[in-house]
Amino acid sequence: MDIFGNFGALRGDRKKRKIPQGEENDFSYSDAVISGITKIEDRAISSLTLPARTLLIMFFIVLLAKVFFLQVVEGKNHQKLAEGNRIRPRVLEAPRGLISDKDGVWLARNKADFALSFYPSDLPKAKADRAEIFKKLADVSGLAPEEIQKIAEEKGNYFLDSVIIKDHLSHDEALLLEERTADLPGVFIAHRVSREYVSLPGISHILGYTGSVSGADLKDHPNYFLSDWIGKAGIEKEYEQYLRGVHGVEQVEVDSRGNVVRVLVKEGNMEPKPGNDVSLYLDRGLQSKVALSLQDGIKKAKEITGKEDINSGVAAVMDVRNGGILAMVSLPDYDNNLFATRISNDDYQRLINDPSQPLFNRAIKGEYPPGSIVKIVMAAAGLSEGVINEGTSLDTPPAIQIGDYSFPDWKDHGLTDVERAIAESNNIFFYAIGGGYDKIRGIGIAKIKEYWQKFGLGKTTGIDIPGEENGLLPDGEWKQKVKNEPWYLGDTYHVSIGQGDLLVTPIQMLRATAAIANGGKLLNPRFIKTIIGLDGEVVKEFGPSVENEAVVSSQVASTVARGMRMTVTEGSARSLNSLPVAVAGKTGTAQFFNNEKTHAWFEAFAPYDDPEIAVIVLIEGGGGGNETAVPVAKDILDYYFSR
Repeated sequence: MDIFGNFGALRGDRKKRKIPQGEENDFSYSDAVISGITKIEDRAISSLTLPARTLLIMFFIVLLAKVFFLQVVEGKNHQKLAEGNRIRPRVLEAPRGLISDKDGVWLARNKADFALSFYPSDLPKAKADRAEIFKKLADVSGLAPEEIQKIAEEKGNYFLDSVIIKDHLSHDEALLLEERTADLPGVFIAHRVSREYVSLPGISHILGYTGSVSGADLKDHPNYFLSDWIGKAGIEKEYEQYLRGVHGVEQVEVDSRGNVVRVLVKEGNMEPKPGNDVSLYLDRGLQSKVALSLQDGIKKAKEITGKEDINSGVAAVMDVRNGGILAMVSLPDYDNNLFATRISNDDYQRLINDPSQPLFNRAIKGEYPPGSIVKIVMAAAGLSEGVINEGTSLDTPPAIQIGDYSFPDWKDHGLTDVERAIAESNNIFFYAIGGGYDKIRGIGIAKIKEYWQKFGLGKTTGIDIPGEENGLLPDGEWKQKVKNEPWYLGDTYHVSIGQGDLLVTPIQMLRATAAIANGGKLLNPRFIKTIIGLDGEVVKEFGPSVENEAVVSSQVASTVARGMRMTVTEGSARSLNSLPVAVAGKTGTAQFFNNEKTHAWFEAFAPYDDPEIAVIVLIEGGGGGNETAVPVAKDILDYYFSR
C-alpha cells in the first residue's frame, strides 16, 4: 500500500460521507489538515518516478518489519540479555564432608580459608585495560603479570568459575588485599574452606589428601570447576563422590565495574549442600599406639643388627569378623597437611627425592618375600589336598640333598607333625608338602599356586584406598617367560618356605591370617564403615565383604591355628605368653638382597579361643622376626586387650 494511502482513503471517505447538521465545524480542522497533506502528497508523488516510489515503499516496509521483529518477536530475549549485563550467577562452594574414626573423633575436617580471586567474565574486554588490572594484581600478590595472565587464559574459560591468584591467605592478609583491590573490577576475596588433617603417624597414607583440579581430573569429572579441590589419594580420592558436596548458586547484581551491588532473592538461587561425612573402622588411639610401637621396633632393629639404614616397616590390625582395618601404619610417612595448603615445590621435591620413599604406602604397595609366615598357607594346602593330615609325622633331617644341591633347615628338628612344624618353622616339613620328600608326595607348584590364590595372594585385596599392588606368584610358565629357564624341584622347595621369587604385600598376609583365625572365610579388608548424611542419618553402611566363604574347611583352619598357638606357647614367640589373652602367631625371617639381608615378619591373631583381631608386622631388613617384629606385635596386642 502507498504510504500516503491512508490519507488518500481518509480524503475519499470525507467526500463520500454525509456530515450531520451542526457537525460541520467539528471537521473544519481535519479538512484543513487533510487538504494540506493532500497537496504535499500530490507534489511528492508527482516529483518521484515510479521506480523511486517503489524503492521508497520497500524501504519503509523493511524498516517497519525490523522494528516489529526487535520489539515484539525478540523483545523478551533482548530484555533477558540486558538483564544479564547487570546480573551474574555466582557459585557458592560446598564444604567437604568430615572423616572420623570409629568413635566419631575427627581425622579430617574443614577450616576457614581465603583466596585472592577474580571473575574473568567481569574483566574489561580491552586488552590494555585487562593488562593494567593484571599489573595491579601482580603488585599485591607477588606474582608476575605474565603469570597472572597465563592463569586467566588457562582457567578462565568457565562463565561461573572464578580464577584463584593466591590462596590460603591469613585473615589479616585477606582484609589487607580486600582493601587494596576494592577498585579492581571482578576482583574479590573468596571465602573458602581448606582441609585439616589430624597429626597422627601413618594416617597420611590412609586419608590421602586433596588438591586443585587438573585438566586430567576434568576428563573424569566434567562438572567440576578449575577452582575446585578434589581427592588425590587415599580415602579422600576413593570416596570423593560422597565427601564432595553440591555447590550452590546465587544471583548477584553487579555494577559496570563488576563489583557486587547486592545479592538478589531469586527462585534460581540454590544453597550449597555439604558433602557426606565418612566414618571409618579405624581406631585413633590404636593407630597412634601401632605407630609408636613400630617406631620402637625399627629403632631396636638398628641396635640388634648394627645397621643404621633400617628405617622402614609396616604394622596393621584387622578385625577378623568383618574385615575392618582398625589401624595401619607404613613408615616412613609424610604430613598430608602440606598438600592441604598447596604444597610448595621445595617440599614436594624433598618428598619425591627422599630415598626412604615416605609417599610409598608399604602396607598395600610393598612387595616382599614372605619367608616362613607363608607356611600357614602351605600347611592349609597340604591338609586340604590330603598329602598330610593331623597325625602325619616326618623324621626331618638337617637338610635334603638333591644331586649337587642342598636344601637345609635352620636346625635339626627330628620327628615332626604339622602343628609342631608350624611352631618350630620346620623347613624340611614344608619342602615335603610342596615338592615331596620321603613318605610325603608333595602337591606341586600348580596346586601351591592354586592355594596361594585361594588365600588372596597374587592379586589386590580390594582394600578401599587406591594404589594396591598384586605381588608375584611364580610358576613354570612365568619362569620360562621371564628367565627363559625351566622350573626345577628346587624352585618348588624355595617358594614352599616363602623364598625364591614369591612376593606378597603385608595387607595380603594380614587377611590370610584373618582367614585362618575366622575358620576359613576370606574377607576383603575395608576402612570405611558408614556414610553419614547432613541430618546425621546413615546414608550407606558397609558390612563385611566376603570374597570366599570357605577358602579351606574349618577343620583345616583349626589345625593350622593350633600350630600357630604352639608358636606362642613353645616356639619362637614365647614372649607373648605374658599377655592378658591367648595369642596364636607365626614368625618369619625372609632373605633378600642376595641372601645378605632379612626382613623381619610376624603375623598373629587373638584371642585364640574367640578371635577378634589379626596383626601383621614387617620391619624391612630388620633381622629375625622373633627378635624385632614380635615385640612390636606384643605392644599392640597388650594395648588393645588391656584398655
